[in-house]
Amino acid sequence: MKFTRSSGILMHPTSFAGTPGIGTLGKAAYEFVDWLESAHQTLWQILPIGPTGYGDSPYASFSTFAGNPLMIDLDDLAAKGWADKNDIIPADYIKTDGPVDFGSVVWWKMPVLFKCASYFLANCSKKDREDYEAFKNDNSSWLDNYANFTSIKQFYDAKADKEGVSGIAQMWNAFWPEKLAKCDPVEVSKWNAGHTDNIEQIKVIQFFFAKQWFSLKEYANGKGIKLIGDIPIFVAPDSADVWANQKFFQLDKKGIPLKVAGVPPDYFSATGQLWGNPLYDWDAMKKDNYSWWVKRTQRMTELVDIVRIDHFRGFEAYWSIPYGDPTAVNGKWIPGPNIALFDAIKKALGELPIIAEDLGVITDGVRKLRDDSGFPGMKVLQFAFDPNEAGKDGMVNAFLPHMYPQTSVVYTGTHDNDTMQGWLDSASDAAVKIAAEYAFGKKISETEARALSDNGELCAGLIRSAIASTADMAVIPMQDILDLGAEARMNTPNTLGGTNWAWRIAPGSLTKERAENLAFISDLYGRNILK
Repeated sequence: MKFTRSSGILMHPTSFAGTPGIGTLGKAAYEFVDWLESAHQTLWQILPIGPTGYGDSPYASFSTFAGNPLMIDLDDLAAKGWADKNDIIPADYIKTDGPVDFGSVVWWKMPVLFKCASYFLANCSKKDREDYEAFKNDNSSWLDNYANFTSIKQFYDAKADKEGVSGIAQMWNAFWPEKLAKCDPVEVSKWNAGHTDNIEQIKVIQFFFAKQWFSLKEYANGKGIKLIGDIPIFVAPDSADVWANQKFFQLDKKGIPLKVAGVPPDYFSATGQLWGNPLYDWDAMKKDNYSWWVKRTQRMTELVDIVRIDHFRGFEAYWSIPYGDPTAVNGKWIPGPNIALFDAIKKALGELPIIAEDLGVITDGVRKLRDDSGFPGMKVLQFAFDPNEAGKDGMVNAFLPHMYPQTSVVYTGTHDNDTMQGWLDSASDAAVKIAAEYAFGKKISETEARALSDNGELCAGLIRSAIASTADMAVIPMQDILDLGAEARMNTPNTLGGTNWAWRIAPGSLTKERAENLAFISDLYGRNILK
């Protein structure tokens, strides 16, 4: 699908400020959309929006179909009459600004949401009840499995905690009763009969999320702003997706993975990356016409306007690691579904607005799959200034803006990179010099380049280079717009906890001056000129 020349911002909703504990889909989100409009931006990219679990990563969700309850705005629920104002008062330890403390937020907010769900069921209007029933009916294909999984998980997680069981020994395939672990329909029905209130509350919470999400999306679309969402190629082992669809994954009879996902050793890691996600049984999926992937893609196209597929190269070949191995060293490349998957998706859903995350070890086969699919790939400006790739006849690095194919999307950095200023602060003087000479189009000494980096001019110049590039779309992380350093990094790959996923924007950061500057640059280079 052809994309128009445009630009926008990467900013996850959890990063908004001004709400208890974590950013939500409330007032700050609407103010951000207004700011995007004033800055002449027509793209807003987010990370996956599913309910997060251990490690708080949006790329390891309990469901690829559900919404993250922590993003629900409680004030909006009270304003609609769906919650008692006395129930949503934050605990003393919950702050409205500063990094997200996920443990504290979950401890406080999830019980509050269940109270709100009970209040809604007891007090909602006839029309609201009809809307809720319609929501359940329209989303039953994933909602029932998610609610069942969540209800069972809550019970057995609490039981495991009391017994001192933790980690993978607490998961559904290790701790749940055998028939429930196998998602036996009879046993699941028995569970439903004994936990109807709990399951209904879980569904109401998803209704809350859906109402707020689609209201926000409608508001953004009304201002000419498209949402870019994110599909991780793999799903979390501790998820409703795996539990309810075990035949589509490489699992043994007990639901234990046979092989798991990751990437091989490379320049950055001598042992590779061991992600641990269960791998798909692509043969089984093919026999079912890839129906699960069709449903997953359809769901994302409902939630957002453009879909970014993470780790696209895994569809051409994926790194298969024996389960239980401590590192990714002993993995091997196994052919993926290739173009057959995307042909099936297109046959079912038509041409789709998809971006392929084609970073990492990219082969001719991956490039062919990307091009045959018709999806634009990604370019990351931080990868462009390696001194070892500056040839005698000029800079030849494929990540330099003048080298991009038009059908691509440029980022100064992604959620897995340091911020641009953080990267400049840690880069070699030689790399900073190359970046400065490229950004400003003149010879610059290493000392001068470092000074331009230190005062923020170089970060601004590199943002301008990305927006000026030949790529159809340019997306800039909000941290780079604000010229923030490594302290604002969203994620450090292959690590858990700490400050990962916790960054929140400081109040007052979305200034009129920043919007005007961004609007001027975007208009200057033919992006997002509002009529």
